[in-house]
Amino acid sequence: MKYKLKDVCAKEVSFKIVDGKLKNVEFKRGCPGNLKALSLLLEGMGVDEVISKLKGISCGGKPTSCTDQFAKALEKTREKGKKK
Repeated sequence: MKYKLKDVCAKEVSFKIVDGKLKNVEFKRGCPGNLKALSLLLEGMGVDEVISKLKGISCGGKPTSCTDQFAKALEKTREKGKKK
């Protein structure tokens, strides 16, 4: 799955969800070292846990961040899954 990110340095995030766990998280652009490390740390974590930890994090003076945007993308994905 791919999601465009808004109002943050990273422009896009792609990921897979297998059995409720994250796989292959990859951010496009943004802070390469931090986002690569974050991607590795998120590997295998449950979607709900990731949302609860990352949602609402801000960056600098912005009301959002790459991690907050990722949590929102996961929420959208989770909602789509419930509608099926």
